[in-house]
Amino acid sequence: MKLAQASSVFSQQIEELMSVRDRLDEGFLAAVNIFLNTRGRVVVVGMGKSGLIGRKIAATLASTGTPSFFVHPGEAFHGDLGMIEPVDTVLMISNSGETEELIKLLPFLLHQSNPIIAMTGGMQSTLAKHASVVLDVAVSKETCPNNLAPTSSTTATLVMGDALASVLVNERDFQPEDFARFHPGGRLGRRLLTRVCDVMHKDQLPTCTPAAGFMDVVSVITEGRVGMALVMENGALHGVITDGDLRRSMVTGQAMTHTARDIMTSSPLMIAGETRLVEAEEIMHQAKVNSLVVIQQGKVVGILQIYDI
Repeated sequence: MKLAQASSVFSQQIEELMSVRDRLDEGFLAAVNIFLNTRGRVVVVGMGKSGLIGRKIAATLASTGTPSFFVHPGEAFHGDLGMIEPVDTVLMISNSGETEELIKLLPFLLHQSNPIIAMTGGMQSTLAKHASVVLDVAVSKETCPNNLAPTSSTTATLVMGDALASVLVNERDFQPEDFARFHPGGRLGRRLLTRVCDVMHKDQLPTCTPAAGFMDVVSVITEGRVGMALVMENGALHGVITDGDLRRSMVTGQAMTHTARDIMTSSPLMIAGETRLVEAEEIMHQAKVNSLVVIQQGKVVGILQIYDI
């Protein structure tokens, strides 16, 4: 019974979302164009649950290339209207379209000639009648058993906001690098903004000569702690030896007679120090390797491990 009820919530909300999707019209395109042509910022206003959804929409827009912030309508009516400039576009969210706190703001916004985009289920409401563009997020029923708590309506509003943000990302040609600039503290931002030279191992690199014996190579790799040794002579790279190379050498039964030249991979994968981490990671995944030799102006300057990314 409980699982069936929970399942029905998903089903009902999916149906409502499909209904909202099917009602998308030229108003949506008009809203996108208004956002694209906004010289200021997008100011999102909503009360109660609509306000909570509005905060998320504002955050999504701001992080995807559309400068945006949320203003509480109650606070706006008591001084925060000074935050809204004539060059701003105002996105007003109200399921009924009659929310008192929002309606009180209309005279000010109309006086300033702010473009108003209404996201509402009340297509004939006061808010809708005074808006520049109306986005229809009406639902036939909330999934609350009493049909009272905002559930389907808030989901529809949230998804409409996501749809706007998604289309705007394409229209602005907003790239992962742009997203990373707004999220420098996250893993994505780090991978997209950080260069190989910023994290590579560059001090006391494990090296051996081509003539080094098997046990000498094992010692170099063990002490180096990066899972590989650089086979160098007169400043030139001849190859690399990894843990895997050592194991393959031991399989032959002649490991103790092998030199580094016999064991090494003579054409190792190399990467420039200025390469972004995200590109380095892709190279490693495709080649199925855990380490890359880092070069700068033809010289070995470091080693990058997958664990550094």
